[in-house]
Amino acid sequence: MRVTAAGAVAALMLATSACAGSSSDTPEGTLNVGQISDSVAFFPLYVAEERGYFEDEGVQLGERPRMGTGAKLAAALQSGSIDLGAGVLTDALNLYGNDDSAELTASLIEKYYVDIIVSEDFDGPGEDAPLEERIDALEGKKIGITGPGSGTEALVAYIFQRNGMDPATDAKLVNLGADPPAALGALESGQVDALSFFQPVPQQAEATGVGTTYISPSRGDIPGFENTSHGVVFTTSDVREQKSEEVAAFQRAIERANTDIREDPEVEDLLADYMEGIDEQARADLMPIMQEEVAADIGFSKDSVETALEFHSKTGLVDDPPGYSEIVPEDLRSQK
Repeated sequence: MRVTAAGAVAALMLATSACAGSSSDTPEGTLNVGQISDSVAFFPLYVAEERGYFEDEGVQLGERPRMGTGAKLAAALQSGSIDLGAGVLTDALNLYGNDDSAELTASLIEKYYVDIIVSEDFDGPGEDAPLEERIDALEGKKIGITGPGSGTEALVAYIFQRNGMDPATDAKLVNLGADPPAALGALESGQVDALSFFQPVPQQAEATGVGTTYISPSRGDIPGFENTSHGVVFTTSDVREQKSEEVAAFQRAIERANTDIREDPEVEDLLADYMEGIDEQARADLMPIMQEEVAADIGFSKDSVETALEFHSKTGLVDDPPGYSEIVPEDLRSQK
């Protein structure tokens, strides 16, 4: 498997850390768990921590760094400074490209939680128009993304491909970074006509009157892309074998948290703490969406993973990704 330019930094960092191996340096009964950020994808970890599920299941969490990028997350796994990484599937696939012992550990989010948002004065058909017409309306527009090689750029490429277009020539992609207020400011000021951005930016845009959710994979707007593995926890087979009891306890805790998010209305109080500063209406709008997005269990269905692998291949996020059975351990191959 070859890693694309989007994973070049990861490849370099992994190459420098590979000599350290991928075994765990943490004490027995403890896991160091890193994650990219405090995005919606990692809310299950917060719920499990706040409700004491990790301790209940018999594992202590040690270091909990927010790594910022998937490249740093993968490098930390390779060096042994963390045991598990919470990121997006892209991060696990890029790690696999350098270390084929990489494997998925738990499913967090099974829908693509990036949306296309347009400004309130956007010149195009409404959000209830056929998908092809909405995609055509984005031609020639300035579209804000977090940066090159990101999942936000990949979504634009994916939908443009459906209409035979190329965002490199048929739109102007504007790199805005990952700061939600800055992205919303760019949309409101007219710096961009649309955003391809992760939740809760779409909900915040609507709650504050800045924009409208125009194309949403998680809403089912893109046929064949309704369910796709996105937010995940991953590790290496060496760590799983060395810390088998701790990893199993972690998985049980996450499964309890996933169930709570899907079924317990009181979880919205935790979401308010987790996403401090989000508009109250935006949070209320986000909660039922998250209930649908969070995985019903920690396993990975073949359809969901293969949809994601095809997306990564088509958009160039990862070149020649592994197959379902190569990245998903046998005990997590769900039949749902």
